[in-house]
Amino acid sequence: MLMDKAIIWHNPRCRKSREGLKMLEELAAKHGVEIEIRKYLDNPPTPEELKEVLRMMNAKPEDILRKQEKIWKEQFKGKTFTEDELIRIMAEHPKLIERPIVIYKGKAVLGRPAENIKALFE
Repeated sequence: MLMDKAIIWHNPRCRKSREGLKMLEELAAKHGVEIEIRKYLDNPPTPEELKEVLRMMNAKPEDILRKQEKIWKEQFKGKTFTEDELIRIMAEHPKLIERPIVIYKGKAVLGRPAENIKALFE
């Protein structure tokens, strides 16, 4: 039998991301779902993948952009960008992507707080 699979864009060094993974593991075990962990800092999403995830979240690039990161403040703060430019910037600098993002059955959520992940399994 082919199992359903949930994907988490995860940063193991981030407490919120670890909390999201723990919540996903509990839900996945309960629902018989396989988990794919994508360490997105090592394996950054392409602009196309980011666009698709934003579509699944019904979100805009600003909704998952980490504006407190040093790289944002030093290189991009105060400038105006189109959505496509923001997506390209996030693909080039994955540290700017809010985490964790969980993708399951054609939907995606930002796992902050971790309880957001429950909505994917309802």
